[in-house]
Amino acid sequence: MATFDIGQVDRNMVAETVNEPNLELYDVREAPFQIYGLYKPQTEPVFKRIPTNVAEKTSKGVLNLHTNTAGGRVRFSTDSPYVVIKAVMPQVGISIKMPRTGSSGFDLYTDSADGSDSFYVGTFLPPSVINDGYTAKLALDGIPGMRALTINFPLYNDVTALYVGIAKGSRLEAGVPYRGTAPIVFYGSSITQGACASRPGNAYTAQVARRFGMDHINLGFSGNGKAEDAILDYMAGLDMSVFVSDYDHNAPDPTYLEKTHCKLYKAIRATHPDIPYIMLSRPDFYAYQKPLAGTMHSRERRAVVMNTYQYAMAQGDQNVYYIDGEQLLPNDSCTVDALHPSDLGFYFMAERVSATLQQIKRLGKLS
Repeated sequence: MATFDIGQVDRNMVAETVNEPNLELYDVREAPFQIYGLYKPQTEPVFKRIPTNVAEKTSKGVLNLHTNTAGGRVRFSTDSPYVVIKAVMPQVGISIKMPRTGSSGFDLYTDSADGSDSFYVGTFLPPSVINDGYTAKLALDGIPGMRALTINFPLYNDVTALYVGIAKGSRLEAGVPYRGTAPIVFYGSSITQGACASRPGNAYTAQVARRFGMDHINLGFSGNGKAEDAILDYMAGLDMSVFVSDYDHNAPDPTYLEKTHCKLYKAIRATHPDIPYIMLSRPDFYAYQKPLAGTMHSRERRAVVMNTYQYAMAQGDQNVYYIDGEQLLPNDSCTVDALHPSDLGFYFMAERVSATLQQIKRLGKLS
């Protein structure tokens, strides 16, 4: 079957080519760049979210996914009139449900001086065919002077190296630091990892963290968030300010969920007795307009999550919160496949989780 390049008739659908003779490239693993959301990014040969030995002990699926860079970010400041990225990718993650801009793309935000706000600038558009990585450019027209910037890494792709290019003679300095708290840790499924956002900054995890000016770690493992002992032990040892449990969807059945859900809560509470702990049930009720098996299955799972919440409350835990998955996605425009949220779905998820965090903040329980 013949293919047609829409860019031939609509130049707005074409990625901007990089043709800058005065370009200077810098390795983001070196100062003044600051990398967040990834495990030992300065020394590991491939960017990753957890140590490889932990991934190996967890499952083959997590081993395959732990080098996907969901939640990874790099911050810096520059007065260059443009920013170029050169990404080196050992392989390319492809999904028929997810646009390449989300699975393999990087997007750019400008940050306020105090780090409280971030604003979308654009997406470094990957080509339709990626061979060993790609190069892309974004102009910073209309943003004069020094700008604090954040680049979000791809949600479903491995990245070996990332270089940032600026105009020769431009200033390059450190970015705005996150406010002095430990990161939010999100643990869960493909939804947590970011399927199927159109770009990295639209994953609900990124939206929530950005609204509060907080660092975050995305430990969503597509199809493989199953709360195994190895990953529980690792997460319990992380420094964090909030923990979000969102793996309901990947538990094979309600019985498995029952065996692991409260166990996860206890593991985190053993090392973090006082931080806010948020638990979500899966959000796909709306897809079933009749009492089909999917609806009943979701209700059984919700009951398990509720049991953990009620157990925590009975133990005197005053900093635990439950979000009903049935309340997350209000209509059938919120997913790409009656399961994975679209950008609209992620917006509604971020609204609900942010409302809970705002409640926690008002109570003085968010450090």
